[in-house]
Amino acid sequence: MGFYHHDPKMSFYLKTLLDRFEKEGRPGLQNTVAISWIRYHNPQPQSGSGFGAGWSDQRLLYPASVVKLIYAIAVEAWLQKDLLKDCEELRRAMRNMLYSSSNEATSLILDLLTGTTSGPSLIGTNWQSWQRQRNLVNHWLRELRWPELEAVNCCQKTWEDSPYGREKDFYGSGNLNRNSLSTAATARVLEAVMTESIVSPQACKRIKELLSRSLDIIQRKSDPENQVDGFIGEGLPKGSRIWSKAGLMSQARHDAAWCNSPEGNPMLLVVFSQGRERSKDTFLLPAMANELMKFNSRPLNP
Repeated sequence: MGFYHHDPKMSFYLKTLLDRFEKEGRPGLQNTVAISWIRYHNPQPQSGSGFGAGWSDQRLLYPASVVKLIYAIAVEAWLQKDLLKDCEELRRAMRNMLYSSSNEATSLILDLLTGTTSGPSLIGTNWQSWQRQRNLVNHWLRELRWPELEAVNCCQKTWEDSPYGREKDFYGSGNLNRNSLSTAATARVLEAVMTESIVSPQACKRIKELLSRSLDIIQRKSDPENQVDGFIGEGLPKGSRIWSKAGLMSQARHDAAWCNSPEGNPMLLVVFSQGRERSKDTFLLPAMANELMKFNSRPLNP
């Protein structure tokens, strides 16, 4: 991996952990998860300074709502280039897209980023033009020239139900044009936000504010959509802090998180788990985070 230093001890620990979870009643687990795990020896690390390991971390999977992290960074990039007008409605949509994971807000954000709208099927030059516009986020990702982003696809809205009309057409035969991300790509962009090394420090600070999750049990009980319970945040020790974006649907349970523990240094963990059984598994991600955070508390010798 280009953006972190590979650590054989972390790879061995991760494989041992997956073996254990598989034997505990999750047959085939290692074929249904992808993981990027990075730890840092500086409380305020620079981009590219981490040590890590991955499991199927280059595998492209449907990211569900994790793609909203990409769209949020794109908004800040567009604003920096004066391609969007900053306004309260845009900020409200950004807030609801990341903090509440609103699909309606995401729809507006992608419309603004690409100059497209949903609607009935299109034909001819109108259809060709619409498709070119909808791929603008992908073009921007390629311009970053990060190897992890070369093959990803971030051009679709997220849905409570399913796409219709031109949106359905754009998914293509067999849904081959669905959004796709790897955990490596997700980890790279999340690290860039948390180390304030993409777009601008001010833009990263705004995104981080929307990714911050409360680990307070009382607050979590008041918000069933808290993106902590059943995800990485639930497994963190008391006194930790977390910035994250989860994704959940009938065939996926994902999370991308930057975690700070009271005793240890920062840890970045991205887990994509797919399939109906993984989607319903509210134990796996918290348990994995708990075990990896224990390892994270060990001294790191760069």
